[in-house]
Amino acid sequence: MTFSLNRNVIRWIIIASSFIIISLILWNTYTFFQNFKAEERSKMKTWSLAQKELSKTLDLNTDIGELPLSILSSNSTTPMINVSNDGSLGYNNIDEEKAQDSLYLIKLIEKFKSENEPIQIRYKDEIFSTVYYGNSPLLNKLKYYPLALLLIILLFAAVVYFFYRSSKIAEQNKLWTGMAKETAHQIGTPLSSLVGWTEILKTENVNPEYIVEIEKDIDRLQTITERFSKIGSAPTLKTMDIVEVTKSSYEYLKLRSSKLINFEIIIPDREIQVNLNEQLFSWTIENLVKNAIDAMKGKGDLKLELTQLENQVFINISDTGKGIPKASFTKIFEPGYTTKKRGWGLGLSLAKRIVEDYHNGKIKVLTSELGKGTTIQIILKQV
Repeated sequence: MTFSLNRNVIRWIIIASSFIIISLILWNTYTFFQNFKAEERSKMKTWSLAQKELSKTLDLNTDIGELPLSILSSNSTTPMINVSNDGSLGYNNIDEEKAQDSLYLIKLIEKFKSENEPIQIRYKDEIFSTVYYGNSPLLNKLKYYPLALLLIILLFAAVVYFFYRSSKIAEQNKLWTGMAKETAHQIGTPLSSLVGWTEILKTENVNPEYIVEIEKDIDRLQTITERFSKIGSAPTLKTMDIVEVTKSSYEYLKLRSSKLINFEIIIPDREIQVNLNEQLFSWTIENLVKNAIDAMKGKGDLKLELTQLENQVFINISDTGKGIPKASFTKIFEPGYTTKKRGWGLGLSLAKRIVEDYHNGKIKVLTSELGKGTTIQIILKQV
């Protein structure tokens, strides 16, 4: 208990630390972006002052000097548009072909206004021109850096989560496998005793029909024991007649179910060979039939139909139960999912594992309508 508590505390400390580190990285990146943007504005102000000096020298008809020209020529990255007070436009670091379109420049001015506050160049207490400038390519790339960093962190977190989840599922699978094998072992001891007691009953004056039924249930228990013992191990598949195996499993449940259920089976009158593990496949049929019976609350119509198309075998099990919402078509096959007050929610997940993992087939909800019933379909390959 203490170990589990300490592990949870450590886990939350790691999560909190990771959150703090991520927040600091994002904050520092944002601060760097803002500082870089302030530097660009300072550079543009310097450029504006150089432009002002240029205007003075042109007005006074004197030499310009090297410094203003050097500053004006140093801007090779920041896109800008200089709008004079007479309405004429000058531009720098903008595509020459696009700049020939005045409407394009007007749209660009609006964009630059949304990115940065325009800089007014004043001369003799009048606005000589207004500089509209956008973000440099480097600043635009830097703008998306926090998003890229956040995406990388989210991807890393997703990898860690799925690794942790896979490890947890692997542990659970080991636990279920161990429990299943232990259950098979525990059933084996009283089962052996029942076989012995059956032999003793045969020597007594007991109705033979009773003994036959007891032996059927003993065979049933032996089948269940074999099923549990096979969980977690790769099952052996044999070429078998799927028609006979399906019919046998279905008829067994029919004899032991409520008389209020109308059982119907539609199967071909010929053999269809499929690679099967008889115990596990019959377990799947029984799980689906029992699930259908539960959905109908012990009263309704239940139909099993087996058909063949080309090299595939289709088994449809239909009921007239409460139906399944479309959003839950895939959820019902997840371990632990159940709508019943009692039960572990393992029947359909076991059926999915047996069909898809062991028999390389498919199982799905074919159709379902709330209040009218459900049809679940199994698809297997014919030999």
